[in-house]
Parts: sequence; structure tokens; C-alpha cells
Amino acid sequence: MWCASLPRRLLHCSPSLMKKQKGKTAAEQRWLQRQRKDPYVKASHAQHFRCRSAFKLLEIDDKFRLLQPGRSVVDCGAAPGAWSQVAVQRVNSAGTVDGFSCVVDPALPRGSVVGVDLLNIPPLDGARFLSSHDVTDPATQAKLLELLPGGRAHVILSDMAPNASGFREMDHERLVAMCLSLTDLAEGILLPGGSLVCKYWDGILARRLQEELSGVFGSVLTLKPNASRRESAERYLLARMYRTTSP
Repeated sequence: MWCASLPRRLLHCSPSLMKKQKGKTAAEQRWLQRQRKDPYVKASHAQHFRCRSAFKLLEIDDKFRLLQPGRSVVDCGAAPGAWSQVAVQRVNSAGTVDGFSCVVDPALPRGSVVGVDLLNIPPLDGARFLSSHDVTDPATQAKLLELLPGGRAHVILSDMAPNASGFREMDHERLVAMCLSLTDLAEGILLPGGSLVCKYWDGILARRLQEELSGVFGSVLTLKPNASRRESAERYLLARMYRTTSP
């Protein structure tokens, strides 16, 4: 998951860091000021989410109910773990009512959450992480088969993105390529009827990406969650009703 092209120490939007503007560049100070005013940043602190991006997935899932108790989820580009936190809560992989407390509801089935990222992902109760792993690597996909119940997932989530190069078209093309690689992952691990949520940056290849997903999913929708900044080219594709290509 990519949050900003600022030093890594700023990515978690810590209030203590936000107070320290002295010595920052003008761009860094603008970023910190925007973080201070952002209601989703404030809400992420209040609700103990690792990043504001959690609210994008919450909004999507509140509407489409992808993450049901008992379901298995693969979170691609999982660092720092905010989407995995949402998934743990919703699929009940920690075995607690809300994913945080110790209140257990034995009537709810327990799901499974596995996160993958090239970066380190801090541990999270109810999730298993493959840090320093490339989700496109066959060896990583083999590990996913071992970790997922029955070797299959109900949902693939992807908030991953390449490091920004500063060239918008190049970054757009690279992210579309990453999204397209998820169709190969789906072929290996996604259950028939399963769903995929993936981030992309709007651009000339957006239609091609949607058409490619439409070839293997029964429904593909373009989404712009409220938590996605208005000025951002960020969009999400929700692909549902996966049609397996395996014989």
C-alpha cells in the first residue's frame, strides 16, 4: 500500500510527528497540514486503524457486503495493515466480536486473513502476513495455497501501488499492470463466485483494465469512496462473481 511520497516515518500519520513541522520542506509541511485537517485521519486514530485507507474499504464493504464471517481473504499490498484490520473484524478471523476486544461470539464462523507485501507488515491478531514477499512470485502464491483454508480465498483485496515516479502516465501504466497480475493470482486461489477489489489510477488504460476483468468476472464496477481524496486520480474496481478458467 502506498500512502505518500514522503519519508517512510511519516506514513502512519502519528500526531506526535504532525506537531513537528520545524525543519520540514514546504511540501512536507503542506502534507502535515492536510493530515491535521483530514477527518479520516482523525477517525483512524480514534478507532485505532493503522491508516486512513481503512475507511475506503469499510465504505465499500458496508455497501456490498464482501467480507462476511467465515470468509477467507488475501490482502495484497497489505502494509501497514489497515485493510487487514478491517478484514479481520468483518470475517471474524480473530474470533472476537469486533476484532479488538476479548468478547467471543461462538455462533459466528471464523474466517481467515492473509496479507502480502514487499514491505514489513507489523503483526496483527487474526491475520497472517507474508512480509518481504512479491505477490506475483509463484513461490508466494504457493505459500498462499498453504495458508488459506482449502487453498482458496473468497475475496482478494488490493490497495497496492508502485512508488510514484513523478510521471503520471508511467505510474498509471505500472499500477494497471499490477492490477492485471491479480487475474493470474485469482486463477490460482480465488473461489468461483469470489470477488476482487483493486485500486488503480485513472488514465488511458482504465477501460482496458475493466474489460480484462470483465472477461473473468460477471460484474465489474468502478468506485470512488468518500475517503478517497477528491483531487486524487485514485479509483477502485470491484469485480464480483468470478468465473474460474481452470478445467
